[in-house]
Amino acid sequence: MIKSIFKIEKMDCPSEESLIRLKLQNFREISLKFDLENRILIVLHKEDVKLIDSSISSLNLNSKLLSSTVVPDSVPSDNNHIEKKILWIVLLINFLFFLIESLSGILSRSMGLVADSLDMLADALVYGMSLLAVGTSVRKKKQVARISGYLQIGLAVWGFTEVIKRFIGMETIPDYLVMIGISISALMANVLSLYFLQKAESKDAHIQASIIFSSNDIIINAGVILAGALVYFLKSGIPDLVVGSIVFLIVMRGALRILKLSKNDQIA
Repeated sequence: MIKSIFKIEKMDCPSEESLIRLKLQNFREISLKFDLENRILIVLHKEDVKLIDSSISSLNLNSKLLSSTVVPDSVPSDNNHIEKKILWIVLLINFLFFLIESLSGILSRSMGLVADSLDMLADALVYGMSLLAVGTSVRKKKQVARISGYLQIGLAVWGFTEVIKRFIGMETIPDYLVMIGISISALMANVLSLYFLQKAESKDAHIQASIIFSSNDIIINAGVILAGALVYFLKSGIPDLVVGSIVFLIVMRGALRILKLSKNDQIA
């Protein structure tokens, strides 16, 4: 078995991770360990390292082979069941709060809550893709990714349209109490998700990616809470629209990366 370590400068979110997984999945007897925070990929393989390096380089993620050494054959860890169970829990939490936040956002006229709900949906879709695509063909994975990407873009475009209409009209001010209350609940949900993920004590790529997602969501929740406070003190809906716009941009960025993944013709 060969252990190769790569530095991938542009690998900063689960979309790039999925891109790499799809690219390398046809190599036999290969194991991938991702460190998104440090942009490191560890590959255990039996193929020529030049083939692995060439495949990763073709994705144009600014990759570099740091080292490649022969190591004893390792027995694959049987943590898949536990990790899948945790991912299902996190997926359900995210989808539940997508429903709660989207409904609350519409009723309270808060684009910040609506945008945050779409971010929760985006996370749930990525988790769902990871779970539903296990063991399926590359073509099937691309189809799932493409549907997810277009759905997120459609929702983000609708969100931006609403933000523009409200910037122009500014006839209503969102209910800051609902904004703050629901966002605190969503924050607690993300903290709970983070607890489950960290409790797994797993270095598996999907678990590490999910930890990053939940951590980012906590920051977004805090942003919506701050926007709710500013709506109260300033008696203006502008803070809500600003936060909503920022979150919609985050959702759009993630959707475009997913579409890039699904349309990459170089994936074998």
